[in-house]
Amino acid sequence: MQKDQTTEGIVVRTTGDSYIVRQENGALIKCFIKGNFRIKGIKTTNPVAIGDKVHFLLSDNSDTALIDKIFERKNYIIRRSTKLSKQTHIIASNIDLAFLVISAKDPKTDTAFIDRFLVTASAYNVPCEIVFNKEDIYDQEAMMYAASLMEIYETIGYKCLLLSATKQSGIQNLKQEMKGKVCLFAGNSGVGKSTLINTLFPEAGLKTAEISSQHLAGKHTTTFAQMISFEDISIIDTPGIKSFGMVDFKKEELALYFPEMKERLNDCKYYNCTHTHEPHCAIKEAVENGEIAQERYINYIKMLESDEMQKHQWEME
Repeated sequence: MQKDQTTEGIVVRTTGDSYIVRQENGALIKCFIKGNFRIKGIKTTNPVAIGDKVHFLLSDNSDTALIDKIFERKNYIIRRSTKLSKQTHIIASNIDLAFLVISAKDPKTDTAFIDRFLVTASAYNVPCEIVFNKEDIYDQEAMMYAASLMEIYETIGYKCLLLSATKQSGIQNLKQEMKGKVCLFAGNSGVGKSTLINTLFPEAGLKTAEISSQHLAGKHTTTFAQMISFEDISIIDTPGIKSFGMVDFKKEELALYFPEMKERLNDCKYYNCTHTHEPHCAIKEAVENGEIAQERYINYIKMLESDEMQKHQWEME
């Protein structure tokens, strides 16, 4: 392998022990990594992730290459490894905008799941918007639920989009948000991520599946993260998530990732206030006054008082 033939690219897919890299000219090449990548202080099960910009050595007489450098990541989404509990797994990196795709019906996404994802995205500097899909199947109850969630999250600064992938309503608004960006799509199985991406870009051809009527849960369609690009937009599609929890969080820092709490922290009497039992707590007062949504505060308490930050995982269904 001739080391003078070098180039750079973006990792667009992982396939076990190899990686598919999109070169600067748009061509794809299969790459491997040097073994010592795994012993250079990298504590994740995957030293290379979707979205990583890498440098690799190209061989004259081979259609493969060897990754020898990963450029610094601006951000990433991470989970705890399902098989190796003490290690973590980076889902994707260098994300311009994450879309958390949820549904108010079949399946109904709860706020506990939403808040875990938003907190993690905030902690790792990933901008996030919330996409309410399946508007076409919402009855009055579902519409009221969606409206209540939009009021909660838009009030604290998260942009919310209401749309239907199957009816193609609201799609142009979403597409406008994506222009010129690397976008991550994440959510519970069954909320219609693959259908949504196929509607945005029919040439994507992602597999979709019917919802299980017995469990009102999504059948598994995406088994690995991958990046697909169209014009000036890149999409990272991820496997469906059953649960989502945080990695390497300090409990005393948790409130920093709730925007409505962060802006009030200096108003608490005690600098190390946990916002649970202390007197003259600005956060508790804001909850009592209706300035902070009770659901958000309850989710904060659950995260704070349990081992959830260690035990919940990003799991594929």
